[in-house]
Amino acid sequence: MTTILCYGDSNTYGYDPKTGLRYPKEIRWTGLLQSLLDQHANDSSASPYLVIEEGCNGRTTVTDDPVEGWKNGLDYLKPCLNSHKPVDIVILMLGTNDLKEVFHLSAPEIAENAGILVDTIQSFTAEKQGFIPKIVLVSPPHIGEDMPNSVFSGAFAPRSIEESKQFAEYYHAVAASKNCIFFDAATCVVPSKEDSLHLTEEGHRALAENLSQLLLSLA
Repeated sequence: MTTILCYGDSNTYGYDPKTGLRYPKEIRWTGLLQSLLDQHANDSSASPYLVIEEGCNGRTTVTDDPVEGWKNGLDYLKPCLNSHKPVDIVILMLGTNDLKEVFHLSAPEIAENAGILVDTIQSFTAEKQGFIPKIVLVSPPHIGEDMPNSVFSGAFAPRSIEESKQFAEYYHAVAASKNCIFFDAATCVVPSKEDSLHLTEEGHRALAENLSQLLLSLA
């Protein structure tokens, strides 16, 4: 069995921008990814896949939220990897929340922080499970142009829109330097009109389809 750990924020958790609740599993990209990989395994008699959802609303890369410090992605990463080992593939999609104005971070700085998570995955798994999983470093979706009118406008200043558009360039450089697989989510999804931040149902499906194709190409 191939174990895939999906480590991310609210767009991995499955936040529904229309309700503020959570999409059902069959709509979330992680649940759809499981279904697509199951279908491939059944059709080709390939070994099965296990997709593990580890999304948390508000999760950052390595910074402490001043209100909810427990959402630091670095703090939970080692316990998470240890709980689910052996992990064969890690899909890492974090960075959007680091654009909150409270952190005053730029796209290059956030990409560098994502690189710290990659380093942690590689060193910790080498020690604890004896091999390093393949890492898919995902450059997060862009923040929508209507963010100034979003319910989240108090957290994300207008500058976050342009910074998010630079993610792909810097994430790609980090992935190349650390022997990761790079994927730019903005090539296939856009944020919802409702809040300029979270994915629509169609976005979740598009992300699942594109990531499934990427994963199957690695087999």
